[in-house]
Amino acid sequence: MAAAPAPIDPRGPRSNKPVLTVALLVGFLLDWKTVVPIFAVVLFLGAAFGPRYGPVLRFYAAVVRPRLGPPAHFEDPRPPRFAATVGVVFLAAGSVAFLADAPGLGWGLSLVVALLAGLAATTGLCVGCEIWLFVARRRRVELVA
Repeated sequence: MAAAPAPIDPRGPRSNKPVLTVALLVGFLLDWKTVVPIFAVVLFLGAAFGPRYGPVLRFYAAVVRPRLGPPAHFEDPRPPRFAATVGVVFLAAGSVAFLADAPGLGWGLSLVVALLAGLAATTGLCVGCEIWLFVARRRRVELVA
C-alpha cells in the first residue's frame, strides 16, 4: 500500500477557484471561447505536476502565502487534485465541443466548472473533494490529517 502524500496548505488550491470562476464567467459573457482551453491547461498543470507548475498556485505560493500566517490546518492533497482533474476533463470536453461547432455544449460544460468553482470559492464546499473523500472512505484509503 502506498504511503499517504504529504499534507498541503489548503489555501493554495482554494486560490484557483475564484480566478477560474471569474475567468469562465467573463469568457462566457464576452463569448471568448479561448478562455476554456487556457484554463483547462492551467488546471491540468497544477493537478498533474503540482503547485510549482500551476500558474495560479505558483502565484499564491510566491506572492500571497508569504504575506499570510501559517495555515490553521493542513489537508490531504488528493481531494483537490481529483477535483481539478474533473475540471480539466469538463473543460477539455468543452474545448472539443467548441471545435465541433457545438458552442451550447461547450459553454454548458464550462459553466458547470464555473458553478462548482464558484460554490467552493464562496462556501468552501468542494464537490469534487467530497466525491473523492466519499470514495476513499468506502475503500478505506488512509487520509492525511
